[in-house]
Amino acid sequence: MPKIIGVCISDRKGIPKKNIGKADLEVGLGIKDDAHAGKWHRQISLLAKESIDKMKELMKGMKSDPTKEFELIEGSFAENLTTEGIELKNLPIGTELKVGDSVRLKVTQIGKECHTKCAIFRKVGNCIMPTEGIFAEVLEGGPVKVGDPITQL
Repeated sequence: MPKIIGVCISDRKGIPKKNIGKADLEVGLGIKDDAHAGKWHRQISLLAKESIDKMKELMKGMKSDPTKEFELIEGSFAENLTTEGIELKNLPIGTELKVGDSVRLKVTQIGKECHTKCAIFRKVGNCIMPTEGIFAEVLEGGPVKVGDPITQL
């Protein structure tokens, strides 16, 4: 069953987020203490573990393996929710997702243009978030924690 494996926040944009294990998602905002929270269409960012694994494989093929310098884990790509077992990048805009018991999200954007190049891009010259990350707005808020199921409605 698809599930959440990371619930992550940061206090500023352009840096990896820290997996805090649980958070409350607020309608029209996202995660209150996260740098990306706000009244816009990208309140929550999601990235699949499978995409992170793909990036790890790409990095291993590089001349000097950047994975020796740092570990790619939940939040490394500045995503709020790291998932496992669901093909996020293939979900159409408008898809609704249920997370845990009460949270409902609506996919608003697939991928993004990376204007300022994040910490990962600066270190390795590539980042998976612009092509495989998705963004959503919070339709129904509530608690989300690592281990919660995530399902397409």
